[in-house]
Amino acid sequence: MDLNKRLLAIAVAALLFPQAANAVKTIIYTDHEALGGMRTQFLNDVFFPAVERESQGRLKIEPHWNGKISTSYRALQTVSKGATADMAIVVPEYSAQELPLHQIFKSFPVGPSADKQIAFFRRVYREVPAFQAELLRQNVVPVFIATGYPVAFFSTHEIKKLDDLKETKWRTASFWHQDFLRNAGATPVTMPWGDGIYKALADGRLDGLMVNVDSGYQLEIHEAAPHVLLSPELWLGHVYLVAMNKQTWDRLTKAEQQAIRRAALSSYKKLGGIMRAKMVTQISDMKKQGAQVRLVRHAEIMKWEKATRYQQVQATWVKEQQSKGLTEAGPVMARVSEIMKETMKAE
Repeated sequence: MDLNKRLLAIAVAALLFPQAANAVKTIIYTDHEALGGMRTQFLNDVFFPAVERESQGRLKIEPHWNGKISTSYRALQTVSKGATADMAIVVPEYSAQELPLHQIFKSFPVGPSADKQIAFFRRVYREVPAFQAELLRQNVVPVFIATGYPVAFFSTHEIKKLDDLKETKWRTASFWHQDFLRNAGATPVTMPWGDGIYKALADGRLDGLMVNVDSGYQLEIHEAAPHVLLSPELWLGHVYLVAMNKQTWDRLTKAEQQAIRRAALSSYKKLGGIMRAKMVTQISDMKKQGAQVRLVRHAEIMKWEKATRYQQVQATWVKEQQSKGLTEAGPVMARVSEIMKETMKAE
């Protein structure tokens, strides 16, 4: 069929089936967390409406919260298949085998926060193609990069300085942080999440938790471990990728894809401010509930960074990955480290 005939056929179809030309495309989204936290509320109240607005109503997000479709550890596989969900929140830490390069983000003990953190991640995905390629190999396309809060130290006893972590026992879920604690003279403890955490804090088997401040706040860790050390500089590097099934993305028109990109850009401009405001609220609430919250000084954080010997930990990880055939590990780690240094200099 030549071009003129094809255009005529499209015009006739639009006249006979006008509803098809303006059909709403519903995108099924799955999230392991319940609606109500900062991130989930932001996606629901800011990003999803922006997608609908920018697409002039052609795209509608149908969210399913609290793991109704998929758990956190199955999210990547779920969206990769695209059978039950078109889009999902993917946490790289929960898919370390499939997304090894994404583990690099959590390998820094100090980093930017809020707007600077968002800018850091956006720059990395823009300038280091290996990350996009790693996701494409899993048949997903990232459409929005949500980030997390800094790490905090929730302790059962007062910590006057981070040097006081020596000879104390800490629970953390990150293998990077386990090495950081070990190098700083503390003992990392592997323990599944649950009521046993609170019991261990009460009976002395644990001295504290090294966890993102918002999780500690939401789970009320400060009631069992009321001495809290935190700082915007205490980097966690947690990424929450809003990822779409590759075939679903490819079926969208160019205009619809561009609408999602515009929605992401407008949402990024609001995210940093909201994160800062929510963190202030969390700190205020914990203080009202009796927690002793202390903001760690910059000089103290620099000592912590040195004590973790993080560059040595990174080098060991790179060698392990290269022995498994991941030849990109070294160059990608080096480039991300450069971007991190440049970001921190601009702070």
